[in-house]
Amino acid sequence: MSKILIRGAKVLGGEAQDVLIDGETIAAVGSGIEAGDATVIEADGQVLLPGLVDLHTHLREPGREDSETVLTGTRAAASGGYTAVFAMANTFPVADTAGVVEQVWRLGKESGYCDVQPIGAVTVGLEGKKLAELGAMHDSAARVTVFSDDGKCVDDAVIMRRALEYVKAFGGVVAQHAQEPRLTEGAQMNEGVVSAELGLGGWPAVAEESVIARDVLLAEHVGSRVHICHLSTAGSVEIVRWAKSRGIDVTAEVTPHHLLLTDELVRSYNPVYKVNPPLRTERDVMALREALADGTIDIVATDHAPHPHEDKDCEWAAAAMGMVGLETALSVVQQTMVETGLLDWAGVADRMSFSPARIGGLDHHGRAVSAGEPANLTLVDTSYRGVVDPAHFASRSRNTPYQGRELPGRVTHTFLRGRATVVDGKLA
Repeated sequence: MSKILIRGAKVLGGEAQDVLIDGETIAAVGSGIEAGDATVIEADGQVLLPGLVDLHTHLREPGREDSETVLTGTRAAASGGYTAVFAMANTFPVADTAGVVEQVWRLGKESGYCDVQPIGAVTVGLEGKKLAELGAMHDSAARVTVFSDDGKCVDDAVIMRRALEYVKAFGGVVAQHAQEPRLTEGAQMNEGVVSAELGLGGWPAVAEESVIARDVLLAEHVGSRVHICHLSTAGSVEIVRWAKSRGIDVTAEVTPHHLLLTDELVRSYNPVYKVNPPLRTERDVMALREALADGTIDIVATDHAPHPHEDKDCEWAAAAMGMVGLETALSVVQQTMVETGLLDWAGVADRMSFSPARIGGLDHHGRAVSAGEPANLTLVDTSYRGVVDPAHFASRSRNTPYQGRELPGRVTHTFLRGRATVVDGKLA
């Protein structure tokens, strides 16, 4: 593998430096590095970040290849600056055995665009009745450490307790989709003023908050780790903040769309805005941004949820829930967190690379941009502004809420172990 010299990049948004990649490793970081026989990339002050890591991606394969495949999903991830993604278990068949998680892991190896770490189901078939083969999935070639029934809540407290106890033995973590099912029967959007005016079934904040409160207490009782998926309300923020103040081992994520969009958009009845958990109020959005800035929320995760055209281009009540997000996540974070002064680029690197890699136990991602570290890197033109056109997406699906919206920033290069997967904004 040839050498690559990235010249004049702002590492984590700091002073411009040169970064030399030799094979799969960063060989040197500094000023005035000689190019020699290296291929030179003139960064011209672009921001260089460690490769992004997404703890919450739906790749749909096996079973729903009409929405996404591991190949198309990882191409979308690379386009968005990601070098590793965690693939959720709600596939067909469900990733609740060693065989299925190994299949997803091997498909990721074959794709070559980013590393794929499968997430195992907590319960058999996501049915919430019996624990899945947690130990076997961890002992498999995929080495699963994160378990989630995402798409459904582990609502049985006894099952949740047993899962927390089981994964504690090997340092695993249970990632909870916090949604009390009885409180959200027939729910179509956030419960509040807008739902009342539109006559749509309301999804109350307490349906999320009550589960989070229960689970942080269970994690404290067991002495295990719990991770909260797609946290979406101001009340949830306060519960997580309280739990952390008690020393409970809880981490939490927020999606880009919950940092930017509100339930006011549902007035259009456009199903592209239908998502689980639902878009909340402006007050919730501001609370989520502040919590991400102060570290109460640990990471940004996309909850990339691709759907075929026919599942979204229909009446609101019949539409599937979810949005694609891998290719726009960094731009939304730049707009909502960096350009508002809530985070600097070092903070973005922490929330979108260092911390998700740590929570998920990925040793070779989320590492410092320094000599001797793996060359998993993302180069971002932060001065760029452009209108989102899903026709140019690498994802197989197009259900983005940002179509026609101007967003800042563009990933120009992504490197996976020193190999360019994106060059000049295009897949290599």
